[in-house]
Amino acid sequence: MTDQKKRTGLGALADAGEGDDFSIIDAIGGPRGVVESMLPGVVFVVLFVATSNLNLTIVVSAVLAVVQVLARLIQRQSLMGALSGLVAVGICLIWAWKSHEARNYYMLGFLTNAGYAALLSVSLIARVPGLGLVVEFIRQMPTEHFKAWFHDWMDDPELKRAYMIVTGLWVGLFGLRLLVQVPLYLTDHVAALGVARLLMGIPFWALAIWVSYLIIATPLHRHKTVRKDENEDAS
Repeated sequence: MTDQKKRTGLGALADAGEGDDFSIIDAIGGPRGVVESMLPGVVFVVLFVATSNLNLTIVVSAVLAVVQVLARLIQRQSLMGALSGLVAVGICLIWAWKSHEARNYYMLGFLTNAGYAALLSVSLIARVPGLGLVVEFIRQMPTEHFKAWFHDWMDDPELKRAYMIVTGLWVGLFGLRLLVQVPLYLTDHVAALGVARLLMGIPFWALAIWVSYLIIATPLHRHKTVRKDENEDAS
């Protein structure tokens, strides 16, 4: 298996249509990636609900995040996911600590979900699907000939339609998270908010990637095949 087959997140969609070995577990970072992503949130909500001690909860959560990074260092594994997770958790913990409110641990998530939903919605209105831009950028970074790169996939009606659909899907994902979680935040239901965040986090992320793969795999495979044949005929 090549390194490309081990791409995670939206990067995994760049390889859609290149085989039948797509793994949703690999796409969301493998079992370890799932645990590392969910553990800080689980520890935060469980410890706060059990103790009602925000400072203790913040300290334990911060120590856990650091331990995850140190474990990666000791085992000489990739640090990118752990470091990005550390930064995100750090921002959330600082926000909760400075405001003295546990519910503000989740504020960064609201802002990022709202931001992504807004950007993708604008891309739909502009008829330039945001998910298409991301996937195609990962698949073939346009270091030069940007116009040719852009029209290569935008002028493929079937592929563009698939990208429009999955972009709408992701707008729905981010919007649904906000619709469910913001009322819990406003009413200060920290335990329910924590559970909702966990359930609508990795599980929703995995489902969205899987459905996106199913939608774009066929048109992307056809597109790649056509371009490969054209290149061979031109050579």
